[in-house]
Amino acid sequence: MEENPKLSTYLKKPLLFIQASMATQDELFETISQAALELGWTRADFLQRIKEREQSFPTGIQLGKAGAAIPHTDAECVLQEFVAVVTNKSPIDFSSMEDPEQTVKADIIFILGLNRPHAQLEMLQSLIGLLQNHIVLQQLIDSTNTNEFLETIKQNQL
Repeated sequence: MEENPKLSTYLKKPLLFIQASMATQDELFETISQAALELGWTRADFLQRIKEREQSFPTGIQLGKAGAAIPHTDAECVLQEFVAVVTNKSPIDFSSMEDPEQTVKADIIFILGLNRPHAQLEMLQSLIGLLQNHIVLQQLIDSTNTNEFLETIKQNQL
């Protein structure tokens, strides 16, 4: 049994959007999907599938003052594994994982592009641990650029 995967091994600079200016969930999914497709990391159906999955199984999580979301989709559309991250200048609305009628204003979004089902579960567990650490979470949300974001990840051995 391999040890839990570290978030840092899946973070790739081309898919880190720190202090972005995306207006909607659709814009966010389109931006990430286009970037991943251009890198050859996903199939063309990744965008459609991640939108559909988020509709059926919302991933917004309210964490005290901060909101987060962890959208992901079927493993077969991912050719090379990654975790994309978006921190946005203003929060993006996601439906709540606990109650789809509720809206979560997500300050940080982790888009999982994993192609081994057990890796997806382990990464979700790892992210939930991170999300429960309000100090580190706030540092990530407050990062002003990619290097600062990655340094926070490294300092906390995530």
